[in-house]
Amino acid sequence: MANIAVLERKCDGCGLCLERCPFGAIELKNGLAQMNSACRNCFSCVKACPKQAIIRLETKTASVDKNAWRGILVFCEVNAGRLHPVSLELIGKALELAKPLDYAVNAVIVGKKLDQHAEELLHFGVTKVYTYDADGLEYFRADAYAACVEDTIRLMKPSVVLVGSTLIGRSLAPRLATRFRTGLTADCTKLELRENSDLVQIRPAFGGNIMAQIVTANTRPQFATVRYRVMDAPERRERASGEIVPCAIPKGVYESRISLISSKPVPPGKSISDAEVLVVGGRGLQKQSDLEMVKELAGLLGGDWAVSRPLVEKGWAGNERQIGLSGRTVRPRLIITCGVSGAIQFASCMNMSGYIVAINTDPHAPIFDVAHTAIVGDLYSILPQLIRSLREDKK
Repeated sequence: MANIAVLERKCDGCGLCLERCPFGAIELKNGLAQMNSACRNCFSCVKACPKQAIIRLETKTASVDKNAWRGILVFCEVNAGRLHPVSLELIGKALELAKPLDYAVNAVIVGKKLDQHAEELLHFGVTKVYTYDADGLEYFRADAYAACVEDTIRLMKPSVVLVGSTLIGRSLAPRLATRFRTGLTADCTKLELRENSDLVQIRPAFGGNIMAQIVTANTRPQFATVRYRVMDAPERRERASGEIVPCAIPKGVYESRISLISSKPVPPGKSISDAEVLVVGGRGLQKQSDLEMVKELAGLLGGDWAVSRPLVEKGWAGNERQIGLSGRTVRPRLIITCGVSGAIQFASCMNMSGYIVAINTDPHAPIFDVAHTAIVGDLYSILPQLIRSLREDKK
């Protein structure tokens, strides 16, 4: 782990480090540079200081015995009696990662009346399914669920723990990582496992401007969360294999400080993440009413419509319609983007779609880097033609 220190005897208060710091993490106090809590250890100031008054300190971290931590554990989310599909996608990725190292892939589920879900998971290649089944676990309580999954981790000692980036997963994973004093990488778009069992966790960083590779080299387990529709679910096997392991409820569950006062089910609704066909409107649309073309084309194709972030910021659509890091990840069989530039924040959340058609007037638009078919042209002439053709075909 690296930290930064200022040698006061060398600092002359020139202020060059303030100019170079991209985070505004340096202040001048009494003519000397000082770091504040905004520092991200990017070391720009170290390189910029002409007096070499800012230095990088290296501290050694005790290494973990990696051979003592083996296998992959997947937290499979059961909510309102339904197994979240991201759980199967995580199992599929875990099986892929585990094969070269001959790791076992196990699952853990927490809730009430879990027998059916546990049996179903055995059709997808897991070795064991650890179940924590109790009346008090019917509804998600962060401390209670964390106590159960912690119990499995201490028993199994997995090298990697995968959790879905759902509302429940985003609350659970940080609590677990804190309990084990280890790292957590959120919203990963790609995962790789090295021969030494280090998990390479790849995700957009710095506002989506770069793809960061993050490794938790000195601690175990390694926690990562992954969004729905990013990974591939495995094929369901006709015959179940593996073992269901009912677990005793940890003491911490009954000491939970959270109690459920009331609950109200959210009415079921469609999500753009589940759409097989999507038509997407972007910044190239000139006015809100032009979204009607996007909606009509989506309807004629039997699909749904979505937008990029600029249209949400304009108030033309809600966040539930947005594709991107601050919206949804999608993976339809067909996606048509209309006037979308294709910044990495958007592209990283749709580039695994089956077939991508992009329409943009800019021949150098980043969206063309991921498109299978690139149409350089004005959406206001292309979309009406597509709509007319589809209307005629339906007559």
